[in-house]
Amino acid sequence: MSAPVVRIGGFAESEVVNVLNAACDQAGLDPADAVMLRGHTNAVYLLPAAGAVAKIARAGTPLTSVRRTVQLVQWLTAHSFPTVELLPLEQPVIADGHAVTFWHYLPQPGHPVPAVHLAGPLRALHELPPPPFDVLPVDTVGAIRRSIRETTALPLDDLDFLKRRLAELDDALRQVRYVLAPGLLQGDPQHRNALHHQGAAVLCDWDTACFGQPELDLVTVEIHCRRFGYGPSHYREFADRYGFDVTLWQGYPVSSELRELRMITTNAKRASLGSPTLTEVRRRIHGLRSGQDRLAWNIL
Repeated sequence: MSAPVVRIGGFAESEVVNVLNAACDQAGLDPADAVMLRGHTNAVYLLPAAGAVAKIARAGTPLTSVRRTVQLVQWLTAHSFPTVELLPLEQPVIADGHAVTFWHYLPQPGHPVPAVHLAGPLRALHELPPPPFDVLPVDTVGAIRRSIRETTALPLDDLDFLKRRLAELDDALRQVRYVLAPGLLQGDPQHRNALHHQGAAVLCDWDTACFGQPELDLVTVEIHCRRFGYGPSHYREFADRYGFDVTLWQGYPVSSELRELRMITTNAKRASLGSPTLTEVRRRIHGLRSGQDRLAWNIL
């Protein structure tokens, strides 16, 4: 029996290494001793010799999406916003048809950024003026619907449950009234999408940035504190620093359930039969079906 193909960021392992080497060659960066930092969503590599990080967009990612991210980060940097910065070269680099971006490397301690350190950057982001280019509007329901449509490994019973739940939440969402002014959203603010820097935090991973209601970013932080073992004090410190407790907002129940559904379905569409990802996705779905809103989730 042949060994299973290792998938990194949607690529076969041999393919992603070839893309990395080709992109580094174009950018004039040394890929020697590259170390993979993350490989679930995108393929992210540390380039020790270059003091940089390479991010290879997940297989199938449209080039226009990566270009939007580059444009946004360059604009944020020009406004002195606390973000990880791109290297000063023409980006993205296209290698073998795949988009690759290169970022400054910020060495990190062994612990994640605490939620409280996300509060200042997120509030600053939400209060920025609209950028002078189009930013995609938030579309949580549409994203969930697309993910369900692209999911191939879940049994029909689970898929039917996800579709019913989405329909119920979509109806309930029409009754939600927001209280914060709309603005730029990070889209997936969490402990792993920020980095320690000079005693504070800078945000990173702008692939899901969009324009919409800040309540949605705040709900995401609360879910990560609750579901991934950080505890209520982590969230409380964040809410106090930000100046708004999203759990007291009338729209919190619907918005948090919708966000959790998106977190589940985004992983479901990438899951293959027999994979640890599929096991965790099905465990989360079982938790939803049995009303376990405090069930601890495993990081994917």
